[in-house]
Amino acid sequence: MPDVNLGTRGSQLALVQARMVAALISARAGVSCNQVVIKTSGDRLSEANLSEIGGKRLFVKEIEDALLAGEIDLAVHSSKDMPAVLPDGLAIGAVLPREDARDAIVLPGTALPASLEAVVAALGNGPRIGTSSVRRTAQLTRLFPNARFAPIRGNLDTRMRKLDSGDYDALVLASAGLIRLQHGHRVSTPLPIDACVPAPGQGIIAVEIRSDDERMRRLVSTIDNDSTAAALSAERALVERLGGGCQMPIGAYARVEHDTVHIVGVVISLDGARVVRAEASASVNDPSAAGTTAATRLLEDGADAILAEARTGASAVEGLQP
Repeated sequence: MPDVNLGTRGSQLALVQARMVAALISARAGVSCNQVVIKTSGDRLSEANLSEIGGKRLFVKEIEDALLAGEIDLAVHSSKDMPAVLPDGLAIGAVLPREDARDAIVLPGTALPASLEAVVAALGNGPRIGTSSVRRTAQLTRLFPNARFAPIRGNLDTRMRKLDSGDYDALVLASAGLIRLQHGHRVSTPLPIDACVPAPGQGIIAVEIRSDDERMRRLVSTIDNDSTAAALSAERALVERLGGGCQMPIGAYARVEHDTVHIVGVVISLDGARVVRAEASASVNDPSAAGTTAATRLLEDGADAILAEARTGASAVEGLQP
């Protein structure tokens, strides 16, 4: 088989993830990948507030357009950046084994890892916490009721530099990104799932292909991880049922145990005052059922009212981004 063109963003993390996928395809299918870096609208507007420019889908749109146009053969994404409903003609062909899905608190300098309780105590009253996530802010308001949450963008080095120079007292970042960029030692404490339910798809690298491209489907199937794929299907089904998007304070985390998918989902008001939580399970042969069931329970318990409020209020809340 000839080489294939692999589309990716040009960020530090995106390139690391693209290399991971390319190496696996080479090892398992004997096919080399030409990496094609595509600059997305989100990359071009690197300092803009995401809530004002259209949200996280701006980090995948141009790549998906290139895939649909046949300019690339497959695309590599952080799955949490992907919309719950893909454009017609595209599909997720494979996912890699999930990295740590938890969010993490990062303190300045050489702070040693500590318990969550110790970190909360160390931050004291009214810390300045950098995060560009509505979901994180809404949940962490319950842990840090007097905190000042402020958006932060840029690559990991830029964010760390801002933290270490005193612009923030702490950052909240995805553990997976820190680990993949060899900065796992900067995690001061991971946030337990119960304290901060991750974004749907967090920690999962997804390979997107054209739906009708059987050659690529066969190729990427050699690197697909079944349990991670089942977890992602459940989480994406939950978001689709809720009608959520990047502006929504929705958390979801699924895991596979003994041929059963278990999922926990949460919807939080932007101020953190109201929380609706639900769990569900389904056969690994129908993982989407778990997500749909959990979402239905969330809606029955009032999540629709919280989401309706968030849809109208998220862009008006200063400093909150998807």
